[in-house]
Amino acid sequence: MTEGTSFKGIRWVAFGLIDPTTGLIIADEKKGLSKSGVVLVDGDGQGATTANITGLEEAGQQQYANDKVKRITHGTPTPQVALTMLDMPLDIGQKTKGYVYDGKGGYVLTAGRKPNVALMICSSDYWGNAVLDCFANGEMIEPAHNHATSNKNESDYNSTYTYQSLSPIKDDVFVDPTTGTQQSYKEYSSGDANFDAAAMLAEVFGGFVDTDKKIINRIKGAGTTGTVGGE
Repeated sequence: MTEGTSFKGIRWVAFGLIDPTTGLIIADEKKGLSKSGVVLVDGDGQGATTANITGLEEAGQQQYANDKVKRITHGTPTPQVALTMLDMPLDIGQKTKGYVYDGKGGYVLTAGRKPNVALMICSSDYWGNAVLDCFANGEMIEPAHNHATSNKNESDYNSTYTYQSLSPIKDDVFVDPTTGTQQSYKEYSSGDANFDAAAMLAEVFGGFVDTDKKIINRIKGAGTTGTVGGE
């Protein structure tokens, strides 16, 4: 199948909370995001507006000898995502940021460690294949809330987050097979002859199993809209 390096649109964004000790998905409605552990946000009026990834690579540092550039060294990439959601379920947004529910309608930022969040962003190349930008571990913040008065035009605020990637918790995730070096980002294309959606989901989301294949079907371009993976 033909594949390309350019892409268009956002099909969906999916989140999961990862256990910081085991590196496995937290498949629990209270402690995690859902019974399965993963939530793909695409409900009524919900979904991602922008997902701008930066820091995938930095320009190398030139090393000189004999008045010539002899070597270029490269530091460790530090990707992060500027993510804007048209909307998403409140509890999902609060849990991914690490806000704790007080049982009376209020949420407060935890004074403990931030949650370990796995993130997957699905777009399409120009041949119709799914392009999947994947992060197995990271932290999310919502740095600001912006309010403005409505007049003849409604003034809206779409929730805006910054996702900072971390190295995967499990040692066998996102590993360069030629050197054994672990990275914090991995890109998949569904157009590859050896693409395995189930294996990808298990790697990115710490052993997650898409039992009802709702997310796998969405990767294939099938299925209906709605917040899936969380039933």
